[in-house]
Amino acid sequence: MPKVSPHEPSTGPTDTDVVVVGNGPIGAALSVLLAQRGWRTTVLERRRRPYTLPRATSFDGETARLLAACGIGPDLGRITEPASGYQWRTASGEILLDIEFEPWGRYGWPDANTMHQPALEELLAARAAGLPGITVLRGRQVVGIVDRGDHVLVTAEDEDGAARTVSARWVVGCDGANSFVRDHLDVPVTDLGFSYEWLLCDVELREPQAFVPTNVQICDPARPTTLVGSGPGHRRWEFMRLPGERAAELNREETAWRLLAPFGVTPDTATLLRSTTYMFQARWADRWRVGRVLLAGDAAHLMPPFAGQGMCSGIRDVVNLSWKLDLVLRGLAGESVLDTYTEERRAQVQESILASVQLGRVICVTDRAAAAERDATVLANRRGRGPTRPEPARPLAGGLLYRGGADGPARPAGEVMPQGRVAGPGGSGPFDEVVGRGFVLLLAAGADAGPGAERLSFLAGLGAHVVRLLPGGPGPDGSGAAGPERAADDTGGVGVVDVDGVYGAYLARYGASALLVRPDYHVFGAAEGPEGAAALVDELRARLAAAVPAGAAGHGS
Repeated sequence: MPKVSPHEPSTGPTDTDVVVVGNGPIGAALSVLLAQRGWRTTVLERRRRPYTLPRATSFDGETARLLAACGIGPDLGRITEPASGYQWRTASGEILLDIEFEPWGRYGWPDANTMHQPALEELLAARAAGLPGITVLRGRQVVGIVDRGDHVLVTAEDEDGAARTVSARWVVGCDGANSFVRDHLDVPVTDLGFSYEWLLCDVELREPQAFVPTNVQICDPARPTTLVGSGPGHRRWEFMRLPGERAAELNREETAWRLLAPFGVTPDTATLLRSTTYMFQARWADRWRVGRVLLAGDAAHLMPPFAGQGMCSGIRDVVNLSWKLDLVLRGLAGESVLDTYTEERRAQVQESILASVQLGRVICVTDRAAAAERDATVLANRRGRGPTRPEPARPLAGGLLYRGGADGPARPAGEVMPQGRVAGPGGSGPFDEVVGRGFVLLLAAGADAGPGAERLSFLAGLGAHVVRLLPGGPGPDGSGAAGPERAADDTGGVGVVDVDGVYGAYLARYGASALLVRPDYHVFGAAEGPEGAAALVDELRARLAAAVPAGAAGHGS
């Protein structure tokens, strides 16, 4: 479990270091990530009590890894169920798309994890309650934000209209689709104008049932329908509103039961937790930072549900932002490093939204002739092909990545580093748990010396882990535990055995002996030899030290 950073939090002139507006899973995760680094965080949440109904139903393996960084990894298995796969089917049951999920994916977690969102929020709330420095104020509606240049004043009113103003060094709006913070900043929004209305039905099953695969999209022009797992004992059905169909007629409990009945879901077999219509959207804010105020999660972007990346994208936002805010608050990076948050995450989100829209255009077809043509084309193209595996996480295309003198980053810079099992002095397990989280400089087995003592000192100041791969496999007892002779390393770091062969193969793929990885698991860069390792560290230091131009402080992208 991540530990609270040993540095002393600022006790400067502000009431708190960071105000987080919104205490959904995105805001809660951000407050935990900052508190783990020792920062005082005040969360302002308009709801007096936690919202007890689910919204998101799943997250991918990369997001599971990021949530584990919030200190809730040991409990994720209790509130989730791994999904077995995802299929698109025609109205007659023919398979248009078939993706198989693995219970141990490339990032050290199941490829897809179904969940009941309130249970996830309970885990995050319990984690937050156990950390010093987090103050959660419920029933507080933010009504005003004033950026004073070196701090921000945030005013919130309680249910009686009593106002309270909190001063902070930074403010992050995680306040959802109808974000006050985004509207207050008056930033432009790109809206693709792609939206359909669906009836969402969340059910709790009275008896366990097997659904294979876990997630199915029925591409039936008579009524496009989605069936997905949503954690232990829970499932969700979604039914698209048809052209000419009245929303009021669709949004009735008796309509929900009528549509659920063909799937064996009746009042005798399940409890209907919720049935409601919703309209998905495809849009993003063009600016995610204005001065000392930033946006994350649904406040910054909204997307159709077909790729299952809405909440995942929000978690990626706050993990990316949290370590950069930490460096700025500690004085180890200029404020301009926060502009790379917008640059990196907005580009990734745009790709996710466009991909989700493309999927939606295929799914949301109600014209029978067009659906028949679609089915025939897809079936012809996949004839003879078996199930596929999910694509790797989207790499970063720019931002705070190693260039090495080139115009842009060269792979693997920007990729998400895979996670395998390693064995170190303290035992064996997933890399993140054995080595720890933060920056990582990974050196190949048999590589020459590291980047030198002065550069290692700089990395130590960042809290980085220096790790050298060691030859050999699991220990004599089969546990993979490294013996004492394997623990020491002349770089001052730790030596680990690459139990699964993941890291040696990854370095070899790119002809590298050194890999510098960021706290969000994106690869900063790879290089060969001690000179290459030194160049990685030098460029990271130069990029973090980049000064904000005079007169431009606080005015981000």
